[in-house]
Amino acid sequence: MKRAAVFSPTWDSLGGGERYASAVANLLLDAGYAVDIWWPKNLSSQIKSRFGIDVSRANFVPFPDNYQLSTINYQLVFWASDGSLPISLAKKTLIHYQIPFKNPGFLNKIKARFYPSVCNSFYTKEVIDKTYGINSQVVYPPVDVDSFTPQTKTNTIVSIARFSTLLHAKRQDTLIEAFSRLYHQLPGWELILAGGSTDPKYVSQLKKQVKDSPVKIITNPTLSQIRQLLCQAKIFWSATGFGVDVSRHPEKAEHFGITVVEAMSAGTIPVVTNAGGHRETVIDHQTGLLWTNLDQLIDNTLKLAHDPKLVQTLSKNAKDRSKLFSTAVFNRELTKLL
Repeated sequence: MKRAAVFSPTWDSLGGGERYASAVANLLLDAGYAVDIWWPKNLSSQIKSRFGIDVSRANFVPFPDNYQLSTINYQLVFWASDGSLPISLAKKTLIHYQIPFKNPGFLNKIKARFYPSVCNSFYTKEVIDKTYGINSQVVYPPVDVDSFTPQTKTNTIVSIARFSTLLHAKRQDTLIEAFSRLYHQLPGWELILAGGSTDPKYVSQLKKQVKDSPVKIITNPTLSQIRQLLCQAKIFWSATGFGVDVSRHPEKAEHFGITVVEAMSAGTIPVVTNAGGHRETVIDHQTGLLWTNLDQLIDNTLKLAHDPKLVQTLSKNAKDRSKLFSTAVFNRELTKLL
């Protein structure tokens, strides 16, 4: 039986990179590989709960002490990079870049030329190719679009993103500020901010900022809660990358934006920052609306709230476009690289 190893340095965070790696592990298991996930604790139940991806057939094993020699036992090593790269003797080593790194170090630039590479978006690819001097492939992250069925829409704006100020901060503070200027013009509407949280101090600051406005904060929602929120909301907001000079800090914009596509698959219209991966998933005024300042965010939201025909058109277009980022497309495109 063919053997594969799947590595991510941050399995304990269960973020976008781990979602991608989990989907790769699942694909390899279905293809008949024996899969080792290099992590000392079995996370299969958490991965299933968080992403809806079943990797229970994989073996969770500690990172090998002498991993370079260990790689010779594998036909494939999938390595989700944190900027650093391995020395691998596997028959094939596939490097995944989730983040548009700019300063990986000289040795990693050399090693990058020995392995095929895959990025999660063309936004990431543009930076990675220039940084490492390579020509990577793009395979968008898999989105389980079939799990989102539009329901009767309520007068709700939703944002699904982790509560954190690290790396590409999701800027929920900006969304609360915008809604505080907006909600008096939209009686009966509410804003729901939901996401994982390991930063209670930031969440506390947001709750103080909310004051008396109709804003609800939900920390650590379940997968079923997220799906319910997205399927019932009319509008999806994201402020990731707002106020960032992406030419200097490309890592601070959205690298792809899985929840944006999930919202689209639920027929919920994305109103998101005109930066990073948002510009690949959302076609402005066709499948959603892009904005660069708070006035545009507010104006775009009011436009949707007062134009049911526009909502109907964009909602349908968004759902149709989401199919381009499905799990089936991911499996087909990634299989070509294996």
